Amino acid sequence: FRLAEGGRVHSPPGESNALRYDPKGVGVVIAPWNFPLAIPTGMVVAALVTGNAVVFKPAEQTPAVAYRLIEALEAAGLPPGVCNFVPGIGEEVGAHLVRHPDVAFVTFTGSKAVGLQINVEAAVVRPGQRHVKRVVAEMGGKNAIIVDADADLDQAVPAIVASAFGYSGQKCSACSRLIALDAVHDAVVERVLGAARVLRMGHPRGMGVQVGPLIDADAHVRVRHYVELAHEEGRVVLARDDVPREGWFVGPTVVTDLAPRCRVATEEIFGPVLAVLRSADFDEALAIANDCEYALTGGLFSRSPGHIRRVAEELRAGNVYINRAITGAVVGRQPFGGYGMSGVGSKAGGPDYLLQFVDPRTITENTMRQGFAPVGAEP
Repeated sequence: FRLAEGGRVHSPPGESNALRYDPKGVGVVIAPWNFPLAIPTGMVVAALVTGNAVVFKPAEQTPAVAYRLIEALEAAGLPPGVCNFVPGIGEEVGAHLVRHPDVAFVTFTGSKAVGLQINVEAAVVRPGQRHVKRVVAEMGGKNAIIVDADADLDQAVPAIVASAFGYSGQKCSACSRLIALDAVHDAVVERVLGAARVLRMGHPRGMGVQVGPLIDADAHVRVRHYVELAHEEGRVVLARDDVPREGWFVGPTVVTDLAPRCRVATEEIFGPVLAVLRSADFDEALAIANDCEYALTGGLFSRSPGHIRRVAEELRAGNVYINRAITGAVVGRQPFGGYGMSGVGSKAGGPDYLLQFVDPRTITENTMRQGFAPVGAEP
């Protein structure tokens, strides 16, 4: 309703000014597999409610779940042809859609590599194209939680474990770096290890299961590669191998004694691998957290009002969480999205998100004139 009313502009005497928002046209939605219904719902519906037509390309791993969204939209009365379901391989179908000259915008959630390639392809103006394509991209992170010297470890440790190993680390908001001040480093590691050792692994349909499998064989190979690399770059203090026989499982893994710029501590793994970094003081901890190309989520556990204020102002992350887990953003409460190599700065579920899908138009009319032509009169 806010967009339908237009933007607020001034109109001096003798002049009428209006700012309106028009749909951009045809948009492509390329959705991820890790939240195969929730994320595409936000992406698709945002484009639809702003008046656009949508070509929806779900993740190749989860087309059946994504199709439930189409069924729900049709059941709600969406006219045929407004939202078009086009499953397929990303490198083939997705790439073709991004390059098509009739596409006005692309909404993407996924890896940095694919997101950057979409930006490159969308920037090319092709024959017949009459617009500059907009790309709304959310591209993952390498998220850090800082544990201050005065942190309540009873509060911090469960939140760290849930953020790092919940959903097997397959959330773009997951904690993949734990930065502990020297005063509490050993105690934090000991307690994280104790909690991670008793996490229950298995099929997600089991109510007591806390760590499920990775999405597919490719993910399994990639994450296993990082576990092997961790033995070279640091000290692996936990690498659970008591995993189910069937399924692409990697057990919770914790790595210490890492250099802050090593691969395990800087590259997105998208699996249950937690890099632990030691800092001498709070300034160093904040510097380590910010020394990262990604800027999606981050967190702090502290009882220092001064340190809490500094993290709120200085931590390089689109979503900053203090004294709680860094996953589980809720629409309307924690608008979600990052910047840097984590995205374009848009916020799904936020008050400005819909502006990504419209073109603003200003209409100015001189109202100082002598009456109007009669209704029906010829010009």
